[in-house]
Amino acid sequence: MRSVHAYDVNRPATLIDLISDALATPREGVLEERLPGRAWESLAAQCVRERVDAVASALRNAGIARGDRVGIFAQNRVDWLVCDYGILFAGAVSVPMYATLADDQVAFIVGEAGIRLMFVETPAQAEKLHALCGTSIRAITFDGEGDDSLQRFEAGSAARGAGARRAPHDASPPVGADDLALLMYTSGTTGEPKGVMLTHGNLVSNVVAAFAPERGELQPGDVAFSVLPFAHVYEHTNALGFLLLRLTHVVSVPDRLLDDIREARPRVAAFVPRIFERVLTGVLARARADGGLRAQLVPWALAAARQHARAHADGRSPGPFLALRFALARALVLRKLKAALGLERIGHLVSGSAPLPRDTALTFAGAGIPVCEGYGLTETSPVVSVNRTAAIRYGSVGKPLADVEVRIADDGEILVRGPNVMRGYYRRETDVPFVDGGWFCTGDIGRLDADGYLWIVDRKKDLFKTTGGKWISPARIEAAIKRSPYVGQAVVVGANRPHPTALIAPAWDLVRREFALPEDTATGRIAARDDVRGRIEAEVVRATAELAPHEQVRRVILLPRDLTLEDGELSPTLKIKRRIVEARYAGLIEAAFAAVSLP
Repeated sequence: MRSVHAYDVNRPATLIDLISDALATPREGVLEERLPGRAWESLAAQCVRERVDAVASALRNAGIARGDRVGIFAQNRVDWLVCDYGILFAGAVSVPMYATLADDQVAFIVGEAGIRLMFVETPAQAEKLHALCGTSIRAITFDGEGDDSLQRFEAGSAARGAGARRAPHDASPPVGADDLALLMYTSGTTGEPKGVMLTHGNLVSNVVAAFAPERGELQPGDVAFSVLPFAHVYEHTNALGFLLLRLTHVVSVPDRLLDDIREARPRVAAFVPRIFERVLTGVLARARADGGLRAQLVPWALAAARQHARAHADGRSPGPFLALRFALARALVLRKLKAALGLERIGHLVSGSAPLPRDTALTFAGAGIPVCEGYGLTETSPVVSVNRTAAIRYGSVGKPLADVEVRIADDGEILVRGPNVMRGYYRRETDVPFVDGGWFCTGDIGRLDADGYLWIVDRKKDLFKTTGGKWISPARIEAAIKRSPYVGQAVVVGANRPHPTALIAPAWDLVRREFALPEDTATGRIAARDDVRGRIEAEVVRATAELAPHEQVRRVILLPRDLTLEDGELSPTLKIKRRIVEARYAGLIEAAFAAVSLP
């Protein structure tokens, strides 16, 4: 068991204190964004604070009392953060919802949480909300007009004067560390969403413990970049950390990611593994599209970068031949690659929310872009552990935070205890994922090495046993398969079967260029080709050759398209909903196991 160390930072008591302190120092460019069809916009600290105060006052004027739940149902933008902070300043509870959430889940959350007022993007969303949940819920629109537009909402508060714009501290009693701040519903990969109750104290402790050590590395004014949804606790906490460190926070959305990051040229950014993989696949596809020497040089350089970084990560000398290859790769490709991606000023990238394949992280590291992988859950606010740039152990998720305890149960499950652990699940008193001593059961299988680094093996509920009696970790096999640039997505199945089988969505652009297919060739037609199937099968055999015999994939199922958020197969942070995928492709899975296996 890891011992607890008291954190010696003068920690604010609530998120209200944290945000107030961060905005008290006059400075420009606290929040920046470029909405579709608009130029870059920048808000200074004073403007952000004034808007937050205005939203808080307007909420109180609208009858929102301390502890009431207020929803946000929109894509990332500066308005999202302003309203979130305004909800907290009003003493209310913020209930963030993904902009892509299905209608039935929106209705469920609104009903269970008792949301009376919701911030949405457009009047069309407001109409849809009223159709789903009734007209008693008030919808304030970011892009609307009239009394229920955010602009009018804020302006109406300002018109009432400073007397109405009191901080929640002025109420009696003041908002405290034990008061609820966020009711954050887990998107879940199966079943009904659950509302995770996170207090001000939970979130403040986690932000300070996770970000305060970065003060020596990140300086006020450095550019931080957001693209993950603020409705996920991962990016919500990142945004608070950027405030704590007084960084310039640039807000983007996925369809503008590459353009915005090239313009922002950030010092730090946080991604999920799928984004890292897409970037590398895009680089390779572009090189092959350019043809000629570049088509050979870029894959060669990335391979040299990965092998060089792996040697150092494993404590080995690269050797003279690899050192020479790497020096040439850096001079010819890697230095230009960082600039082309807009990452030449990057100090480090952060990866979380799902396991990052080690080879992917090592490829970025070899290109001069350190990746600090961390681990956490919504229930832990979220950070449990994270690698620091000065001591990255690739493949691990770093060391636990200073005030977080981690231990491994007898069955391998990771248990967590600390000030960051949630109060519980909303209206689910009997759903108590704790064991004696207040240890939270994460549902993940892991191990702690001799130096205190945490390694994730798999989700406890995802482990399965073959008919041969062997336990299988699908995440381990999927990570091996995804070493191939030809694999976009992989899901390994095989519970109560003789051997594991992999469902794979290829990296379509790369496959099109490899087989000289027109750009508009449908993915279903590509997946039906025998030559494509042969290439992917060969890649899977190669990638899993070093695994144990019972882990090696004996059959490959090519999916006709990518697994998508819109079709309910991915969570909003792009994690695969394994149970849904298995049910949707049950026919293909049955046929694959009935067919002759790969040699």
